[in-house]
Amino acid sequence: MVPDLRPPHERSIINHVVTTLDIIVDLQYGDSGKGKVAHFLCQKKNYTHVIRYNGGGNAGHTIFHKGVKFVTHQVPVGVFFGIKSIVGSGCALDPETFFEEIQMLEKGGISTKGKVFVAKNVHIVTNEHKEEDGRESKVGTTKRGIGPMYRAKYGRTGARAEDVPALKPYLIDLYEEFNSKNKSALVLAEGAQGFGLDIDWGDYPYVTSSHCTAAGALLNGFPPQSVRDVWGVAKAYETYVGAKDFEPKNEPLFEKIRELGQEFGATTGRARQCNWLDLPLLEKAARMNGVTKLVINKIDVLNRAGAWKVREPKDPLGMGGKITAFKKPEQMKAFVRKRLKFIPAKNIFFSESAETV
Repeated sequence: MVPDLRPPHERSIINHVVTTLDIIVDLQYGDSGKGKVAHFLCQKKNYTHVIRYNGGGNAGHTIFHKGVKFVTHQVPVGVFFGIKSIVGSGCALDPETFFEEIQMLEKGGISTKGKVFVAKNVHIVTNEHKEEDGRESKVGTTKRGIGPMYRAKYGRTGARAEDVPALKPYLIDLYEEFNSKNKSALVLAEGAQGFGLDIDWGDYPYVTSSHCTAAGALLNGFPPQSVRDVWGVAKAYETYVGAKDFEPKNEPLFEKIRELGQEFGATTGRARQCNWLDLPLLEKAARMNGVTKLVINKIDVLNRAGAWKVREPKDPLGMGGKITAFKKPEQMKAFVRKRLKFIPAKNIFFSESAETV
């Protein structure tokens, strides 16, 4: 059989034009700058929709829009550009904080009417879920009720958005939206958390409760043939928020990096533990997610700290092992590009800006 080499938007499946999908996925432990990349792509591509495909109020995206800082937790970035923005079926929606975020955006001059939607089959975080999560101490969650909600979802005892009257004006049927109403949609799928926190592939049990991989985007009703690009996002160093030990105790530079990089959680305000770039994890995450474009953020933070290092851990939780140091950032960039040679060098971007790639 001759393979169909046409781009996704030109292929057809059972007489339907396939939606074209770009996916953003964090290759580390979250907090790598996915929101910035989504904001940047929304300016450069003609997206008809932006969809958040996993997670809930436990994730925060810091956005600089026209010089103003916004922190979003559930509403996708497309709303800043008047693009139809959807909380997908793979997410965990807290109606209370959702409406608070809508109000915050409106007060900030961002119109949400007719632009923000919620998949009718997304599951709902309840007060009971948050109360239960508030008693959790083993993993170090954000206490937002996410784990209990996903447990209720898979235990078939949960509530969906279609069960909440206040959400009725926002409800959307994802199948109808992308198969009946918009057969040639161009969609940006915006992820939350990161590969190192994925429920299946992360450092279990120090993980989140959702699918943080590119495959998680497809669970929101998209066929595999629709994928055009997978944008992997990482930092030039790593951070982690949670209960496990992540930051080495004998490296004073990490306190400096934490301050320079403003490494404090957008959701909880907790200080993030820091470590050098885990190259094997980055390679694994990039390969398993099928990354075609890679953005490595905050190289400028290492430049200001005057230190550039990568590590190759020897244990499952990422500790110990070999550390390679470099005298200049260019040397580190070349080392990373060589290790990730399955991604074209022209498609690997080292970013030094909080607003652009």
